[in-house]
Amino acid sequence: MEGETHEAVENKSVSNHLKQRSLKTNIVDVLIEKMFFLFGMMAVVVLMLILYFLVRESRDALVEVGILEFLTGTRWYPSSPQGAGYGALPFIFGSFMVTIGALVISVPWGVFTAIFIAEIAPKRVREVLKPVVEILAIFPSVILGFIALVVISPIVANVFGLTNGLNALTASIILGVMSLPTIISISEDALKSVPKDYREAAYALGATKWETIKIVIFPAAKSGITAGIMLGFGRAVGETMAVLMAAGNAIDLPLTEIFGVHLPNYLTSVRTLTANIAIEGSDVPWGSLHYSSLFVIALILFVITFIVNMGADLLITRQRRKIKND
Repeated sequence: MEGETHEAVENKSVSNHLKQRSLKTNIVDVLIEKMFFLFGMMAVVVLMLILYFLVRESRDALVEVGILEFLTGTRWYPSSPQGAGYGALPFIFGSFMVTIGALVISVPWGVFTAIFIAEIAPKRVREVLKPVVEILAIFPSVILGFIALVVISPIVANVFGLTNGLNALTASIILGVMSLPTIISISEDALKSVPKDYREAAYALGATKWETIKIVIFPAAKSGITAGIMLGFGRAVGETMAVLMAAGNAIDLPLTEIFGVHLPNYLTSVRTLTANIAIEGSDVPWGSLHYSSLFVIALILFVITFIVNMGADLLITRQRRKIKND
């Protein structure tokens, strides 16, 4: 009888201890959940404040000049006392030009590298490649811009017989290298997230490794890979220092006619949205129309990057839901 009573007391003590521990765990979980929610809302608030600041500072130029002039005009002379021009089309065109050129270089390179790391590389090779990709992402852009200035630019000039290698091609090459870590990392994650059952089913049907990658794994990870490419686009279009040092910064629409079709001339100097803000931002009179017009350019860049990143996020969410449902 005494043994049973002693055992009951011990069980009751253990039960009370577990209840107290469970209560503490629940409280900690709730606090952590609230903290994460608070940080998430802070990020949203900061984003909204940035947007509000850009709209407020660009309001004078939007009212006096109009957004249509910025988007379609080709003359940029905001400080001219006579015949001032606020056309930002050369900067928009230059930004898209070097970014698309960067993607032409980085997308095949990055996607094939991601496939190699995720599906083909031995474990030891994978353990070396992944840190190398991550190290490439932490290089300061000014260092890569300096490499473009002193290494890539002379090579481009010698190959194409130019007097100056600071042009859209040089900027595209260095931006392509800078976009690689984003494309490789996200594409690899997308490939890794494809369920193992897909691979086993393909092998059971007699598919080779390459056939499995081409027919099964790559199509299943297509949304995630596309999202990685879009984020690489956002990384390239928002870059400032490397483009400032490598693109030459001439205000022009670099088009050349080939067989009656006007195509971008990558051997011509260009200026991007980010480079124009960096060049003119320090010398512009505070509160002037020129000052406000630079914020319109910043607002255009904000909208472009926001749309691209939002689209990438939707594609990543779509892939996760698809894999979860499968």
